Amino acid sequence: MINTADSIPPAPRLSIRVEAANPLHHLWNNNGTWWIHYTIHPDTRTKARVRRSLRTRELAEALVRRDAILGRQETAA
Repeated sequence: MINTADSIPPAPRLSIRVEAANPLHHLWNNNGTWWIHYTIHPDTRTKARVRRSLRTRELAEALVRRDAILGRQETAA
């Protein structure tokens, strides 16, 4: 009998640093559009940098979208 538990890959683990002194951490403005960047660890041996457009030019909306993305990632890990 095959043990299927060994073949299921673990969920990616989010690796974030929170800097209270920098409210724009994980964000950057690229020609007027806000982007997010963070690192995930798909398994114990690898890591992947994720960069996504937040598709907004408004900083307030970018902060809301960043928090939603990072919150969603934390619950999936």
